[in-house]
Amino acid sequence: MLEKAKQLDDEAGVVVRYVTATAERTGLSDTSFEVVTAGQCWHWFDRLRAAQEVRRVLVPRGWLVIAHFDWISLPENVVEATEKLVEQHNPQWKLGSGRGMYPAWLRDVAIAGFQDIETFSFDVYVPYSHEAWRGQIRASMGVAASLTPEQVACFDEDLQKLLQKRFSAEPLLTHHHVFTVICRVL
Repeated sequence: MLEKAKQLDDEAGVVVRYVTATAERTGLSDTSFEVVTAGQCWHWFDRLRAAQEVRRVLVPRGWLVIAHFDWISLPENVVEATEKLVEQHNPQWKLGSGRGMYPAWLRDVAIAGFQDIETFSFDVYVPYSHEAWRGQIRASMGVAASLTPEQVACFDEDLQKLLQKRFSAEPLLTHHHVFTVICRVL
């Protein structure tokens, strides 16, 4: 991912300094940032320790923005059908049926000393072609990140058949929920 990011930076003519570290222990200097963002990743961290680390690296009155974008499984929608297929191919995967709301994150940032904590959320319907949806799902934690290449190919074949049989109309309109936490160090 870093190599791809560097390629995109070069194409855009921007210079970015990448640091490889954990969110809980970055090794960055105290009070060195005005804003820290975390997109699509907060759930992977030891959240309280990550919030404490973010607080340490933020300047006074610095902001933390946590944003998350979940597809929403509803009866008979393409998300529900896809998640059931993932579970068939990967019974250990237990991340389905997300609801798109994470109230525990508010407690984490409050314990870490953040104030002016606000949230906002909204729903959107994202259009996907069959090919784009298959690519999105193949890249997910439940598929490419935990199955062998042969298992991924088998899953993808089954997903293609499912889409052709039950969700043939394109684009697929997939229900998503955006949840964002904004807070700052005072």
